Amino acid sequence: MADVAVTAASVLKSTTSSTDRGTAGATITAGQPLYKDATDSYKLKLAIGTSVAASACVGISLHGAASGQPVEYAIEGPYTSGATLTVGQTYVVSAGAAGGIAPISDLTTGGFPTLLGVATTAAVLKLRISASGVAKP
Repeated sequence: MADVAVTAASVLKSTTSSTDRGTAGATITAGQPLYKDATDSYKLKLAIGTSVAASACVGISLHGAASGQPVEYAIEGPYTSGATLTVGQTYVVSAGAAGGIAPISDLTTGGFPTLLGVATTAAVLKLRISASGVAKP
């Protein structure tokens, strides 16, 4: 399978989502998983499941931002993903592309799994982020 295709204009937080804010350390598009870069003043950058640090996702961006701009991100609860999801499917930070979201079945050997959440409808992902911190054997 491939990463889910996110339509940035369709990404929305719900009234029950928990959110946080930070400063972008790269160009960010709505719907992309983010991590805090400890080597760059904890600026938010695009998460990818190929290294332990970059796979430690803290949330999903709720809007676009250029480097240096403020960005709000969902950290827990339901949000409208802007993608077509499979109900009941678990989604993870992609190891294929920075800022990508993939179904759990796409996890491969050597990747650093970070669970994002489970699709509760074809559009809504219920976030419950859990970074493993270990490589998949």
